[in-house]
Amino acid sequence: MKHLLSVEDIPQCDLIKLFGKAAELKANRRKSGGARPLDGKTIAMIFAKSSTRTRVSFEVGIHELGGYPMYLSENQMQAGRGETPADTAKVLSRYVDGIVIRTFEHAGVEELARNATVPVINALTNEYHPCQALTDMFTVLEYSGRLEGVKLVFLGDGCSNMANSLILAGKMCGLEVVISSPSGFEPDREVIARAQGNGKVCWEPEPFKAVKNADYIYTDVWVSMGFEDESAERLKTLAPYQVNSKLMQAAKADAKILHCLPAHRGEEITGEVMDSPASIVFDQAENRLHVQKAILTYLFGGI
Repeated sequence: MKHLLSVEDIPQCDLIKLFGKAAELKANRRKSGGARPLDGKTIAMIFAKSSTRTRVSFEVGIHELGGYPMYLSENQMQAGRGETPADTAKVLSRYVDGIVIRTFEHAGVEELARNATVPVINALTNEYHPCQALTDMFTVLEYSGRLEGVKLVFLGDGCSNMANSLILAGKMCGLEVVISSPSGFEPDREVIARAQGNGKVCWEPEPFKAVKNADYIYTDVWVSMGFEDESAERLKTLAPYQVNSKLMQAAKADAKILHCLPAHRGEEITGEVMDSPASIVFDQAENRLHVQKAILTYLFGGI
């Protein structure tokens, strides 16, 4: 039995197969027939955080693969009243065939997976967002036709779940990943250490220097869920890292814009750039559906 708690849970040798399955599912989505690896299966979807893309893409994806998505608000479960992740896992494993969870602390998801007898998928924690990072790699592959040697620059909070996941995914796929953030928001040293190997990763506090020769420029909201108390400080400190027209002029002429959404226009990215021909953020958002269907297919033995 396999889980997906971080991108490292997908063996490097399986990545191309995973992306190939995502491309196949995308190409054949509107056609009748096709494999239904979740036929007759129920997938519990535990959400402690609000969601648009993650919830909708998983619900639709599970349905299209033949399964039944059961949405569970963590605040309305006994987990919200103190039941441990271990006990929750042991009970749900007797009812459902898989668990998708979007919550705060990653340690709780690890405890859930250790005690579950069904596959567990991390749909976002404070530390990691593997489904998004795998989607990003697939999107880069679609546009560039390769992953090896592509330069991706992430601007903003360099120790966020997205920065962590992009660093690890970049290593697996051979990208050059540059994290551009101010002191105090630099990448987690332990994550950087784990990323040494196939790809290249570095921290560059100067945003205009960071984006030089960039193929992809990536940003995310500056105030993630759970960090609202730090809002004023974060907005002030991260202001120089806004993705705007001036910054784009320092990158390659054909550089593309990525954003995992939702976007706070006028903060981490300007509306002008968000709506420009360089922006592929809505293609990226669509790909969440196809990649997550490939992940579900992978975990349930369909690849």
